[in-house]
Amino acid sequence: MTDTPKTKTVFTRYEVLVIAIISLTQFTVILDLMVLAPIGAILRPALQINIPQFSHVVSAYAFAAGASGLLAAGFADKFDRKKLLLFFYSGFIFGTFLCAIAPDYNFLLMARIVTGLFGGVISSVSFAIITDLFKMEVRGRVMGFAQMSFAVSQVIGIPVGIVLANKFGWHSPFMMIVVLAILIGVAIFIFLKPVDAHLKLKSDRNAFQHLIKTVSTSNYIKGFMATVLLATGGSMLMPYGSDFSTRNLGLTLDQLPWLYGITGVFSIVIGPVAGKLSDKFGKYKLFVAGSLLAMLMVAIYTHLGITPLWQVISLNVILFAGILSRMISASALMSAVPEPQDRGAFMSINSSIQQMSGGLATLAAGKIIVEHGKAPLENYPMLGYVVMGSVLITIFMMYRINKLVMNKKPFMPPAKPVEVVAEAE
Repeated sequence: MTDTPKTKTVFTRYEVLVIAIISLTQFTVILDLMVLAPIGAILRPALQINIPQFSHVVSAYAFAAGASGLLAAGFADKFDRKKLLLFFYSGFIFGTFLCAIAPDYNFLLMARIVTGLFGGVISSVSFAIITDLFKMEVRGRVMGFAQMSFAVSQVIGIPVGIVLANKFGWHSPFMMIVVLAILIGVAIFIFLKPVDAHLKLKSDRNAFQHLIKTVSTSNYIKGFMATVLLATGGSMLMPYGSDFSTRNLGLTLDQLPWLYGITGVFSIVIGPVAGKLSDKFGKYKLFVAGSLLAMLMVAIYTHLGITPLWQVISLNVILFAGILSRMISASALMSAVPEPQDRGAFMSINSSIQQMSGGLATLAAGKIIVEHGKAPLENYPMLGYVVMGSVLITIFMMYRINKLVMNKKPFMPPAKPVEVVAEAE
């Protein structure tokens, strides 16, 4: 007996394997991106890097990733997505290995650029694979598991990275990522089947024409515009979260692992639940609910003074519930915008815009926040108002995206020619 859409409630073994591979791939990429901040206190003295130079090392990844996304967009739909994933993941491993052996600031800066050039495209290829293999009805759940890698990196990856950095030096967390990524790369090569159905939708456009066509399609432009603001909130608040927690909220450095760890544990649960709710009640409805919750928590959080640890953790967990609900539902909605033959290019450009917008938002936040020595950060409430404004505008922009997706006709693959055999009279 075959499953019908109404009775099928579980994924096949292969689909579970695909979700696991994509989630682990995302985990290594996110961990590589996030681990720099917590080991910065060890890395900066070791390489004699000042704060402006460290900010260049951090932002170099984002801008390199944004550039590579645009460069790769024209070719993203010309190849089997499995081969593309292996190519860029191999480059990411090489870049991370360069970080692990960096002897000085200039070498590390170059290594982060190489890592960003390859790592910045991996998410777009991964999401294109998810969109190709999973129907819209279950895509929220799949995105929930994929986005859960962010929480896992907080709970497992970052604490382990800090321990390794303390015991064996700042190079060791990068070497840990290299070893783990090699194992995942082997799993991709062995277990992931070719993802090439889009190649059957033949196109006469060359790579440049494909890029221009994708960036000039009106419906796609709506998605790109929404992405600009979707990346704003987290990129403005998160880079300065640890400073705000210690300087303004009164937490100690020893309490920060508890804050991030417990928040991460809850996020591991919240991610899949949010994905399932988005499939059950509607992606846009969950996006609005998550956005309103995030706005409320940002308003409270950015106005806090000295606060007990348990209250900060509670507020942070609720804030991340709103953020994850937005991220997961928005990712699922955005995945339905492009046509199958443009999916890779759209995802690549969208990822590029997200990276660049995030980098610019971080720089803008740095201009808003005022720092005087080790005194509490100033203008943090103003930063909160900017974030809330961007979230509010995005609600209306995502309404247009949801309307666009709801009005789209489901894609029907070309029918195979049917041979008509005349019966003998």
